[in-house]
Amino acid sequence: MRKLLAAVAAIVTTLLVTPVAAQAAPGGSGPYPADYETTIRLYSHTIYRPNTLPAGLMPIVAWGNGACRADGTWFQNILKEFASHGFLVIANGRPGGTGSTDADMLIEAIDWAVAENSRVGSKYRGRLDTGRIAVMGQSCGGLEALEASADARVDTTVFWNSGLLSDLENYRLSRLHGPVAYITGGPDDIAYPNAVDDYGRLPSGLPAFMAHLPVGHYGTFSQTNGGEYGRVGAAWLKWQLKGDQTARSVLTGLSSPWTVTRKNL
Repeated sequence: MRKLLAAVAAIVTTLLVTPVAAQAAPGGSGPYPADYETTIRLYSHTIYRPNTLPAGLMPIVAWGNGACRADGTWFQNILKEFASHGFLVIANGRPGGTGSTDADMLIEAIDWAVAENSRVGSKYRGRLDTGRIAVMGQSCGGLEALEASADARVDTTVFWNSGLLSDLENYRLSRLHGPVAYITGGPDDIAYPNAVDDYGRLPSGLPAFMAHLPVGHYGTFSQTNGGEYGRVGAAWLKWQLKGDQTARSVLTGLSSPWTVTRKNL
């Protein structure tokens, strides 16, 4: 355990000093080019949304950053990609922010979005699907997402390069109640064994998907539109929150270099 914690600490230190490449705004490969904004009503977060809001309702996605770092634009490439497919994505932290985040901030993001959907004067009034909510996070942010997923409003959770660090925390898995996905960077990902262990301990009958791409702990987040991670993550959101069966086929049809396992799906 001491060696594992030391390794995780090394990863976190590297993450804190390794920038994710910026992408010119607006971004994303979806039909609604997306950008980010901030609001005084949710001061400690960054909001990603289509530049032109789609006619249909937008499901809500709350995102926790790797290293639990309060920089809301650190993962902007992949978050713009998600938003460009018609989602409102809310990341912990302000643009370029510093400091740390926690799971409560994901709940704050959900609370804000639900309130904005009914607030008079909000540009999101009547534009959000408050019955379709996902939480996601990378590495430490994935642990935040796991904690936040105990909220009954959460419909699906995605863990990116993440897994519980201690068996003492395994009880949190029993609180998952919606379909989950684990995406790792393969055996060279420091989180790989923890993710695999968590997957094997999920509640019986819980729909679950696990996919490994041999890219290590840093994934493809820095690539244009989040690279393969962006493509797969957008497909999961469209399948789980919009019932898109074409998106489902993207995931069930993944092949080498991806390695995929699923159950109850």
